[in-house]
Amino acid sequence: MAILSKIRERSMFLILVIGLALFAFVLDPSTISDFFSANKVNQVGEVNGETISRQEFAEALDAYKAQTGNRVSEMQAAKTVWNNLLRQKIYKAQLEEAGITVGEADIMNAIYESPSIQADPRFQTSGIFDKNKLKEHLATIKEEKNQEWAAWQNYMSSLKNNIEKTTYDNLVAAGLGASLKEGEAQYMTENTKVSGKYVYVPYTTIADSLVTLKKSDVENYINKHQDAFQVEASRDINLVRFDIQPTKEDEEAIKAEVASLIEDSEVNNTPVKGLKNTTDYLLFFEENASDLTLDKNYKFKVQVPQVIAEDIFNGKEGDVFGPYKDADFFKLSKITEVAQLPDSAQASHILIPFVGASSADATVVKTEEEAKKTADSLLAVVKADKSKFADLAKEMSSDKGSAEKGGFYDWFAYNRMVPSFRDFVFEGKKGDMGVVKSPFGFHVIKIDGQKNFQSVVKLATYGRKIVASETTENAVFQDAETFALELANGKNFDEAVKEKSLTSLPAVGIKSLDENVPGVGNERQIVSWAFDKETEEGSYKRFDIDGGYVVAVLLAKTAKGLMPVDNAISRVRPILTNERKAKMIEDKISGATLEEIAKSVSQSVRVATDVNFKSPTISGVGFEPKVVGAMMNAKENEVVKNIAGDKGVFAFVVESKELPTALPNYDTFRKRIASERKSKSFQIYEAIKKASDIEDNMSSFYGIQ
Repeated sequence: MAILSKIRERSMFLILVIGLALFAFVLDPSTISDFFSANKVNQVGEVNGETISRQEFAEALDAYKAQTGNRVSEMQAAKTVWNNLLRQKIYKAQLEEAGITVGEADIMNAIYESPSIQADPRFQTSGIFDKNKLKEHLATIKEEKNQEWAAWQNYMSSLKNNIEKTTYDNLVAAGLGASLKEGEAQYMTENTKVSGKYVYVPYTTIADSLVTLKKSDVENYINKHQDAFQVEASRDINLVRFDIQPTKEDEEAIKAEVASLIEDSEVNNTPVKGLKNTTDYLLFFEENASDLTLDKNYKFKVQVPQVIAEDIFNGKEGDVFGPYKDADFFKLSKITEVAQLPDSAQASHILIPFVGASSADATVVKTEEEAKKTADSLLAVVKADKSKFADLAKEMSSDKGSAEKGGFYDWFAYNRMVPSFRDFVFEGKKGDMGVVKSPFGFHVIKIDGQKNFQSVVKLATYGRKIVASETTENAVFQDAETFALELANGKNFDEAVKEKSLTSLPAVGIKSLDENVPGVGNERQIVSWAFDKETEEGSYKRFDIDGGYVVAVLLAKTAKGLMPVDNAISRVRPILTNERKAKMIEDKISGATLEEIAKSVSQSVRVATDVNFKSPTISGVGFEPKVVGAMMNAKENEVVKNIAGDKGVFAFVVESKELPTALPNYDTFRKRIASERKSKSFQIYEAIKKASDIEDNMSSFYGIQ
């Protein structure tokens, strides 16, 4: 009865647990065991037994996105954050083992030493950095717990990670010195030269067809070299693109629509002006849905579409040209103005910025009205005495690049400067002075020179982008659907492609966090589908992509771990082939002298001079480090044979060894070795990472099991 009583008391709790478990089972039967193992559900990985939780990863991801202004893609951000978290955990463990901790004082000292913090006016007293002002500011925003405090927390966290990394790297580097004996050995190894004779039998002397390899040979090889053949989980897919492209009929229809806009017309009994007679070009572009904006700048001949340039520059104001095809548009161009302008000019200016101008820094305090008043005053001065312009530019202009030269800009082209500056200089006359406003502030300008006057035009160029019609889009959709339906009815993918004269695009080795699909571009949806546990080999699906459709079929799944034998064949075959060829060559080699050996393999005796470790190449053969190493360690005048190199099998006799001149001191070489060792912090980290026990389940964060 006591047991029954306990069950009744906890009935609601049991019902809740069972209900949640059944709900999890309905969603995914495999998750019922995970329901009682929260660590699996709530973590994205482990480093040496320390969990990286979903929450920790999500918070780091959000912080990184905010830091980068969301300028990186989701997957790029995820990979960077994961690697950062790995690095933090690994360094933290190493520092703990070394008994070193990075505390608040270390972080604050790093903040105090930051040039950007020291230069911030908020933390200065009389222009000098004041620690107390910084502390007061941090205390205030910490109490308010606003967004700025969150940003400071991220900054301090980043500083801590950097300090930990630097501390560890410095500790390791401190123990990576080198002895004078090592320096001497390095010097001797690099500069010892050997000379002698050799026989070289290239692997190419044996045809590949004479070497028989079995799949089991490849399997045995990768089993013996497992570290070199570890792979991530990947998928191989094949896909066909169905691009929505405008047909010839679509082009002709758009061209006819554009042509109809030249002359006046009538819509619903209302007269409508064509481009030829309109004077309100902005309204014309808006009412007729131009895909180009109205460009009011003068155009030189080289700046006009070359398909129509000759006609335009032989025309007059009011003439209309087109429709003509330029890139992906059909266009109409009307000459609205003809003028003579120089193609280059010289000018001097004094730039007076105001608060909010593009060039304004923290020292700029003038309002727009004050800056204009200053510019006008300067204009009055230089108009009265031009000789003062250069000195005033040096003293007053915020454009430091030109101020040093008295505000002078030597010959520049029409499109070099901002529009207001350009228009004043190119449309005015030499000697003119005036004030113009630009995004950078107010410019006091003097026109110093103009040359190469030529005809220019202003054009009202209307454009309609050449795009596929709705009929064409529907036809492409139907083609994609028909292809997918044939696959659904059991037709072989390759047969269907061949039958319809399509082109298939293989995408091999796609990883779970990839975004880019070869031949298609950034299509994360295809990658997610390929890794969905419901997607089996042979499964297909149609996807909507930018500008068309894709039908994809999953060819193969590769699990994380040892590379499948079939995938390794292309990589292992050349290695095993050369090993077999080396054995076949060795079996042919006979004789006690190089001459006898050369005769046995139908080769000649060659000469090797001044071979060394610094550049392990053999004249007439190429890079052969294994053979050069054997020569360096061989006894003089002794025949050495059956040395399998990268390109063939060698036999040789070292006739002389030339040792380098002994040095009084090998400290230079010792320092070089020590410097090289200390610069390998990345390799050190990679070695520690390889030795760490890392469980990477980051793909589960994106629903991929």
